[in-house]
Amino acid sequence: MAHLKIEAVQCHLTQPDTQRLIVVKVLTSEPGLYGLGCATFTQRHMAVKAAVDHHIGPFVVGKDPRNIEDLWQSAMVNGYWRNGPVLNNAISGVDMALWDIQGKLAGVPCYQLWGGKSRPAAAVYVHAGGRTPAEVVEGVRRWTDQGFRHVRCQLGGYVGQGAQHVRPDGAPDGAYFDAREKLHSIPALFEALRNELGDSVELLHDVHERLAPIDAVYLAKALEPYRLFFLEDLLAPEDIDWFRQIRAVCATPIAMGELFNHPREITPLVSERLIDFIRVHLSQIGGLTPALKLSHLCEAFGVRTAWHGPADVSPVGMAAAVHLDVAMHNFGIQEWSFRKDRELEIFPGMPEVRNGYAYPNDRPGLGIDFDETLAAKCPCDNDNPTWTVSRLPDGTLWRP
Repeated sequence: MAHLKIEAVQCHLTQPDTQRLIVVKVLTSEPGLYGLGCATFTQRHMAVKAAVDHHIGPFVVGKDPRNIEDLWQSAMVNGYWRNGPVLNNAISGVDMALWDIQGKLAGVPCYQLWGGKSRPAAAVYVHAGGRTPAEVVEGVRRWTDQGFRHVRCQLGGYVGQGAQHVRPDGAPDGAYFDAREKLHSIPALFEALRNELGDSVELLHDVHERLAPIDAVYLAKALEPYRLFFLEDLLAPEDIDWFRQIRAVCATPIAMGELFNHPREITPLVSERLIDFIRVHLSQIGGLTPALKLSHLCEAFGVRTAWHGPADVSPVGMAAAVHLDVAMHNFGIQEWSFRKDRELEIFPGMPEVRNGYAYPNDRPGLGIDFDETLAAKCPCDNDNPTWTVSRLPDGTLWRP
């Protein structure tokens, strides 16, 4: 295959459940040899598709798919401006597909390309929520009865229970929340969880950036006695300097990074050891190539990985994450969202979860496939999201 070339790049949109998914397929000059990648930016799916169809795809066609590093670097700078979520996701779709192709050429799973397995499977965390602490306790018990040892716990969803306040006349629509209520209810939730469940289960919580920085400091301190596995996305990216204050006053483990695009958002938190888990969305940072480098950077500073893994990561993206999880020495935990049968039919080969662990299969590449015909039967809607428009009780917009 001395003259192997990329012949075409396809971008597929599908919505088998609630989330719009973006899958990139890279076809080569070798018959039957193709790769799959995830480019899912579910809130701006059409913008990513346009970037793949009109810019990133045409740029890589005709090039050798084995030159992954050069293709990633040149695609990133070809448009001059760089490191935005639309561009990064478009590049990710191609980048993951190239690693998939590389594994297929070598006849091995992708984790073998990166040094083989550091562990047989990746521990995962799942989600338990409820309107009351008692409902959350029962949700955790349902998971632990199935063998899961790590559970993220939410009271009233991301906005909490504080929606009963009086809004001013003319208040705009939005996902209203009361930060003061969260500062009271979340520590009380974890007190109840520890009283009922003891220390046998690892507990997590996602703030989803819905606190002012000084309130975030208070919450991290208040949760310290309950020994969380980690406290997630405590601050918005614009407020990351406050992690120094948090680290100075408490030992609550911190996970951060779901909204990060640019390496300079990440590197100070890692190099100053201000976080314990890096939690980026793989396609948001540009795919597997930067994720491999980020993993090694984090290892040098004692930071573990916890890749973003909700329903708005496609099964292709989840397969890529699990290959990283089993290969990288500094793996921490993998978020997991179970998929419905229709999505599993569209994406045969998704890693299996058993007794709290995700197992990649041993097929070459990422080990996952994509049924374009079934996917086309699940077209995407074009609605704008509403949960991202967070508001304080007086109607002020707040970053999620």
